[in-house]
Amino acid sequence: MAHEDHDHHRQRHGHGHGHAHGTDLDWSEMGPLLETQAELFTPVYERAMAWLAREVTEPGLIVDAGSGPGVVACLFAEAFPGARVVAVDSAAPLLERARARAARLDVADRFDTLAGELPDVLTELDYPADLLWASRSLHHLGDQRAGLAAFADRLAPGGTLALLEGGLPSRFLPRDIGIGRPGLQARLDVVQEEWFARMRADLPGSVAVTEDWPALLTSAGLKHTRTRSFLLDLPAPASDRARAYVAASLTRLREGLADDLDAEDRATLDRLLDPADPASVHRRPDVFVLGAYTVHTAVRPA
Repeated sequence: MAHEDHDHHRQRHGHGHGHAHGTDLDWSEMGPLLETQAELFTPVYERAMAWLAREVTEPGLIVDAGSGPGVVACLFAEAFPGARVVAVDSAAPLLERARARAARLDVADRFDTLAGELPDVLTELDYPADLLWASRSLHHLGDQRAGLAAFADRLAPGGTLALLEGGLPSRFLPRDIGIGRPGLQARLDVVQEEWFARMRADLPGSVAVTEDWPALLTSAGLKHTRTRSFLLDLPAPASDRARAYVAASLTRLREGLADDLDAEDRATLDRLLDPADPASVHRRPDVFVLGAYTVHTAVRPA
């Protein structure tokens, strides 16, 4: 199961996964990078929304629970022109960027923001949601089952919860990159999974749960579960934006997981991240982005 985040949740503790509590990050400074990175994933979001549009007809209120700088929330406003969209996040500077983005895209008249910690902040919504989107925000809650129940409770009768969790680990490079031992990304997957397990265990109120998302959605009182995965395929040679995303992702791993890597893999990452090195991701011709992202949906009974 992939636990990578391609939104601001990844940044919470600076290395792959984190939680809003205790963060001292400068969201004003991080905002532009997060927005640019989220834009790279637009093809995934657009395909997911096209799928959701076949299930959710004319939603009145769409809530993006864990919206970051509002890239996805604004895409929802464009994909569902009759809907009002509320971007929910704990970082006020990111919500400022979301409002500015909505104004640039001329959807501000149907766009609101709500600041606070999930899931409790959802009780402040004026109306229940016809569609609640949660992209890798649930796994930052200690009790995921209780979090799902809270999400489900904020749905209107007949409303849909769409949960983006799981998928496959992203790949940026061939197995053998000509430096270091082949299989670097597979080894990074292992240390990321181990880190993620520790992060989950350390969350306030952490409860272990089998991550059978359709079963968990059903246990929250929802029905008609469906699952579909969407591919992000940005082949080599990578664009400057894709290269920047790869460099940022590997930098977070190098900084956050260095103690879990052997000296050879640390040295390989250092070369991959050195812009002056011909073998770096900034310069090498074989850099790509390939990932699979899974969305699970379920409906609150009418």
